[in-house]
Amino acid sequence: MGKSKSKSFEHAPVIGVTADAEDGGGYSALPWYALRRNYADAVAEAGGVPLILPHRPDLAVHYLDLIDGLLVTGGAFDVDPALFGAETRHDSVVLKEGRTDFEMAILRGALDRDLPVLGICGGQQLLAVALGGTLIQHIPDEVPNALAHEQPNPRTEPGHTVTIRADTLLGRITGQTTAAVNSAHHQAVKSVSARVTVNAWTDDGVIEGIEDPLRPFCLGVQWHPEYAIDPADTAIFRAFVAAAGR
Repeated sequence: MGKSKSKSFEHAPVIGVTADAEDGGGYSALPWYALRRNYADAVAEAGGVPLILPHRPDLAVHYLDLIDGLLVTGGAFDVDPALFGAETRHDSVVLKEGRTDFEMAILRGALDRDLPVLGICGGQQLLAVALGGTLIQHIPDEVPNALAHEQPNPRTEPGHTVTIRADTLLGRITGQTTAAVNSAHHQAVKSVSARVTVNAWTDDGVIEGIEDPLRPFCLGVQWHPEYAIDPADTAIFRAFVAAAGR
């Protein structure tokens, strides 16, 4: 028999991937978890083993013992403004408190252990907050002449471009100074703590990427690299999984 041509994952790093959740309706009348397949596929194509994580803060320590890196995904909900000290909540803000409680618990645990972390879309926003930053609650109300960050065209197509700062982890990973990206958000990072670097932004000034240069691999991007629209997207996943394998 000939050798299998399938990829070997015998020594591949395990990447914990956070899921979305609903209380019921659609897929099931009972509460359920969900994850778009391209998140898991992007991890696997980069050489990692994706492990979907149920929302149990009490199990976060046990999950962290199993994984080599953490991917915090996006979703159609928002970070609670109270987490970054806001005294009011914009009418457009939608919460999933159970998901956020879990993601914050496992994210902080991963940061404490210096595990490689990649935050995507809402995951980047949560990462910014966990590292001491704040968020814009609704871009159209705070950014004059803002681009269509909740892009009208399909997510499988680019909606705009970002500028990438060359002397950053993101710049070194991608080898690019610009990238074509998709986006699906009405919130964004507003400010970052002193130790965090802004590594990408749009022409309207909205922050599109952050990183903590004092950690081995701690990166957030506002767009969705799991769609692999630009060469930068594949490079991000490869670098993340490689860091988790070290």
